[in-house]
Parts: sequence; C-alpha cells; structure tokens
Amino acid sequence: MFQQTARARPFWLATASGVALATCPVMAQTSEESTPTEEAAGTPDLQTPDVVPTTSDAPDTASEQQIGFAADNLNYDGDSEVVVAEGNVQMNREAIEMRADKVTWNRQTGQVFAEGNVMIKNPEGDIAYGDKIELTDTLRDGVVENLLVVLDNGSRLAAVKGTRFDNGNIELENAAYTPCPVEDDEGCPKNPSWQVRAVRVLYDRAKNKVRYKGARIEIFGLPLIPLPGLSHSINNEPSSGILVPEIRLDRSNGFEIAVPYYLRIAPDRDMTITPHVYTDAAPMLEGEFRALTDIGSFRINGYATYGSLVPLVGEAPDTQKRFRGYLESAGKFQFDPRWSLTYSGRVATDRTFMRRYDISRDDRLRSTFELERIGSNSYLSIAGWATQTLRVNDIQGQQPIALPIIDYRQRLDDPIFGGQFELQLNTLAIGRTAGQDTQRAFAGAQWNLRGLTGLGQEVTLTALVRGDVYHSDENLLTAIPGYRGKSGWQARAIAAVAADMRWPFIGEFAGGTQTLTPRVQVVATPPIKNLDIPNEDSRAFDLEDSNLFAINRFNGHDRFEDGARITYGLEWNYSRPGFNINSIVGQSYRLTDKPSLFPDGTGLTDRSSDIVGRTTIAYRDFLRLTHRYRLDKDNLAVRRNEFDATIGSRSTYAVVGYSRLNRDILLLGEDLQDREEVRAGGRVAFAKHWSLFGSAIVDLTQQRDDPLSGADGFEPIRHRLGLAYDDDCLSIALTWRRDYADTGDARRGNSFSFRIAFRNLGF
Repeated sequence: MFQQTARARPFWLATASGVALATCPVMAQTSEESTPTEEAAGTPDLQTPDVVPTTSDAPDTASEQQIGFAADNLNYDGDSEVVVAEGNVQMNREAIEMRADKVTWNRQTGQVFAEGNVMIKNPEGDIAYGDKIELTDTLRDGVVENLLVVLDNGSRLAAVKGTRFDNGNIELENAAYTPCPVEDDEGCPKNPSWQVRAVRVLYDRAKNKVRYKGARIEIFGLPLIPLPGLSHSINNEPSSGILVPEIRLDRSNGFEIAVPYYLRIAPDRDMTITPHVYTDAAPMLEGEFRALTDIGSFRINGYATYGSLVPLVGEAPDTQKRFRGYLESAGKFQFDPRWSLTYSGRVATDRTFMRRYDISRDDRLRSTFELERIGSNSYLSIAGWATQTLRVNDIQGQQPIALPIIDYRQRLDDPIFGGQFELQLNTLAIGRTAGQDTQRAFAGAQWNLRGLTGLGQEVTLTALVRGDVYHSDENLLTAIPGYRGKSGWQARAIAAVAADMRWPFIGEFAGGTQTLTPRVQVVATPPIKNLDIPNEDSRAFDLEDSNLFAINRFNGHDRFEDGARITYGLEWNYSRPGFNINSIVGQSYRLTDKPSLFPDGTGLTDRSSDIVGRTTIAYRDFLRLTHRYRLDKDNLAVRRNEFDATIGSRSTYAVVGYSRLNRDILLLGEDLQDREEVRAGGRVAFAKHWSLFGSAIVDLTQQRDDPLSGADGFEPIRHRLGLAYDDDCLSIALTWRRDYADTGDARRGNSFSFRIAFRNLGF
C-alpha cells in the first residue's frame, strides 16, 4: 500500500458524482445571456468505451488516507522518484474504484497521470470513463481528457476536456448530456433522441449548481432549441428558470406562444408564471402556486387578461374592455387518521372565457368542500357546494348553493338475528339568489340480514324506516311543476321492507365456466307523500340495469318509490382464461294499480316496466365491449341504447361510443332530454415510436327526438387529428382540432398546437 497524506477525495470521485446531471429532476434556464466562448476541439462522445468492469484486486485500505493498489507491473526509479504502474492498474480508496492501463506518479513534481481506458466507479454506481487524467499528488485538482460519466440511472455526461480546481469547482469544455439510450434494442450504437450540447459547463461546489454556456438542445442530431443561461442544481431539487415554450394557432386568438417561468420558492413550495402572447387577442397571464404542508397539500391556479367580450346569443353587444379570468384551487388535509378536509373551488368571470382560451370545455363550474370523519363503524360528513353555470340559456340565479350538507351514519350489529343496523341523520339547506330555497332534515334506520339457504340461495332481508321534515319558499320560481312541492313546512314518513333472492347455478361450458343466476326481489312500501315535497336531488331519472334492483329506484332522497312490486331478472356469466362474458336482463311489475310517480318515458310509468339489460364482453387487455339497453315493454322498441367499445393494444387502439335516449314523448316534465350521438377515437402506431391519433363527436339528434333542438340529424361538434412521437425520454405531438359551434367569442374553426416534453429534464 502507498500512504497518502492528503485527506481530499480523489478527482475522479468528484468527476463521477459532482457533475452528474441526472441527479437533478428539473433543469431550467436562467435569464442571463450566455457569453460566447471558444469551443474545445473535438466532439464529446456519449458512447460507452470498450472497457469491461472487473473485480478489483487492489487490497482494502485500513484508513481513508490509504490507497489500495494493484497492477501487472510496478517500477520505481529512485533517482527520479517516479512510480510507473502498467497493465490492468487498479486502485481503490473509500469505496472508490479506478482502473487504467497505466499510472505514472512523479513524487518530485507531484504530478499523477492515469491513461488508457481509464474507468472510475463510485459507491452510488456511477461510472466515469476517460482517455487521460492528470492530477496533483494532493488529488484535489486536475484535468481529464475525453470524459464520459455514466450514472446508475442510465444518464450520460461527456466532455472533450474537464478540469477540477482546488476549491472543488469543475469546468467541462465542449460537453454533452443526455438521459436517453445510446444503443438500440440489438445493442448497436445510435444517436440519442435528444441531448444538451454546451461550449462550457461550470459546476459550483459551494452552491451545488451547474451552469451552461452556449447551451442548445439537439433533437435527432439537429440543433433546434437554444438555451442561453441553462442551469440546474444537482441535489435532487428543481431550480428556478424558464421552461420550454408552448405554441398554438387557433381561430379565436391567432398565433399563441406561452413561455413558462418556474420559481422554486422553498423545498415544499413552488410557482409557475406563464405569459401568453397572441396575435389576435390581448395578452394573458397564467399562474400556478403549489404547496405541501405537514398535514396535506393544495394548489392555486389562475388566468387573467384585459379585453373585450363578444356577447352570447340574444345579449346586447358590448365592446367595452374588461377584466376576464378564471381561478381554481384544490387541496386535501389529513388532520389525523380519522379527520380530513377536501376542497375544490372554480370560478370564471364570464361564460366563454375558458372555452375561448381552451382551458376547459366544462359547461358548469362546481366548488365544493367536505370535512369527513371516518371511523370503524361510523361516518360523518359536513359539506357544501355551489355551481356556476356556463351554459348559454341557463340563469345563474337559478343555480343552487348547498350549505351545509351534514350526513352521519352509524353501524350496529344485530345481537338477535345476526344482521346489521345502519342509522342515518341527514340535513341539507339549498338556497338560490333568484329561485326556490329548500331545507331538509331526516332521520332513518335500516336493517339488513344476509344468509345462504341449504340449497345455495343467497337471501337478503331489508327493513327501512325514515322520517323527513322539509321547508321551502319561492316555489313558483321553479320552472318544472313536478320539482316544486308545496311551500312552507312539510313532513312525511317512509317505511319499506324487501326480500331479495339470488340462486346461482355453476357448471362447465365450452371449455370454461358459466354461472346462471336467477334473481327475484319483492319490495313493499306504504303510500308516501311525495308530490308535496320539493325535489332537489331525485331528478333526471331513467331505468337501467344499475338501479333495477334498488329498494328506492330514484336517485337521491327527495323521492321514494312507494307501493308493492316484484322485480325479476337473470344474470349469465361465462369465463375462461383471458375471456369473459357477463350479461343481465330484468323487469319489474307493480302489484298495485296506483298511478306511478315516475314521469312518462322513464320505463316505469305502467305496472309492467320496460325491459333493461347490459352485456359486457372482455378479451384480455385487447377487447372490451359494453352494451346497455332499455326495450319498450309493449313493442320492444329501443328506448335507450348505449354501446361502448375499446379494441386494441396500448400503441394501436380504437374507442367507439354510441348513445341514444328515445323516450317517445313530446313534452318532458323533467331534466333528462332525448338525444343521440356517436363518439370515436383512436391511435395507430405506424412506425417505432410514431403514431397517428384522433377523435370526433357527432350529434345525431333530430327534431323528432327533441323539438326544441335545431339539429338536422348530423351535427359534428368537434374533432381532432394529430401526429405523435414518443419514446423513453422524448415526447412530441402536433395536433389539429376543429370546433363546429360558436359560443360568444369562442369561435368555431381550426386550432393547431405543438407540444414537446423532454423527460428527465423537468420540462
């Protein structure tokens, strides 16, 4: 062993870990301009040299001041005090391993040279390669020629020349960085999808930061994007700077360029500020703030501009400029294992702002909060919500504000029959600035007992009681009479009993297993005072397979189905490895001749209901088909028809959807309207990493389906078509979209967008 008096880590350790670019998840540009510098001769080589790592034969060191040394030949000239080691030279110190063809140490001048297939590996698994390394005997500073650093995550840094100074700073000349593979699937060399090239790279050890001079990004070998002042930290933390711009072109705003600036405020807080500049619209500013606290996280996102507003249909023209914007925020906080708070808020200054600037196509903005306590046998929720409508013909004053909504539930075991009780307390207050106000409170209890008979029948018995109290005013402001109820105080009592029996039969069929399950349910409920009660949460009902066997087939609490009925159905399931078919069909029959509470066209108006069903077919991850339907009980006409299909692999697939609601009525006394539409989308991979994608929505509604609609039976709503490239470290997409409807200043027409994302670069 050779005794080393200096305690500094060897230069090759700093080279392998100090300038390892892949240790930073976010890279960004600073605002400073790069200074032109003379580029070092040569080209940085990102390919791994033909050096095979070997097990070190150098002995372990007893202290960090010692260096383990092994070589095929070792010569020492006592006169010149030069040590020359040749042939598979291996050295180690503090778990750092180095090998080279030859190492020369001049003890008089203090110079150390390592040359020929130099390779250094640090404890983290990073490997550095070089042709020549020149050091002082303090091992604090030196020079490396043709440096290559390969990190344990596959990222690479190469430089024609690297210099380490006594203070720990490092300078690389004519450098390149990439996280992309440099070999194809067959192990042959290839150019990376992208790389950062720079005239000079400076590593500041004190600030733990890397800065670039004359940096640019090369994509497929072409220098496309200059990055003046590119910099980043190397301590696994993102750093502030300019991110990759976004480019769009559309009919409403013209050409758009957005340049995000990322601001690292603290390890648990950051902000992104994005100016948007348009050729046909006023500039817009976007900002997003994110924070992580000890008990949760939240974010705030906003858009703001100052411009004119094109009026909606039927509104008076207004060319006066005004503030326009959109604000949203969401977060969740976990106070302890049982208590949590979740909130989401969304608000816009007008109804077309979000659509014009392509922020979202939602036609309603809902803001909510919910405080929850979840116990082993209890649940408490204190919530509230409000809605802002963006629909053209809706009145904002008619939109409900629900505050508070309190729901408490408690489960108790039945010590006598072995069933389970669930107690529930619920209260709701709904207010409107120009509409009906409603308050509700109820208390209920439900008992369930589930068991198996000796013949294998699964039987569930249910008993339910509930008492409701309502108060409402301004009832005449509700447009649909069936939703109003009587103003003032109203009360009602609800009781129901039910028995549900399922009897599965299992057997072999066509090389697989089939299960045939008949199901029968009987529900009895005394007459209930429903129409005197305001209807806030039991609207837009339609019979389908998901609610066929529900005790109360109305959604919500404001309506409860009364009378006695029997519901019967059949479920068939067939499965074999990788393949499954599931189908259910059913119908119900009311045992009383009392007029139905359900509106016309819902499938439950008469004593015999319509026939509803669903069929799902799945084959591995390649195919999934779902068909839902409702057939008229009298003539088997299709009143509801929904079809959804997903076919293909992850790289090439098609998604098709069709839906039609045909209630065969002219006037509808509730919200759900007849309509027909078809949806299609897909992606086709036509080469390695390349694909075409697209989607379209077409409204097929005719005036015979909806007399108030101006549709002619084929009205495209929007479509998009794009070209994409996607590999392990680069994503590029060019998209064309066309909208077919004007909404205020959100104009119909074409829009184009270009997106590029560099993985492992933080963009």
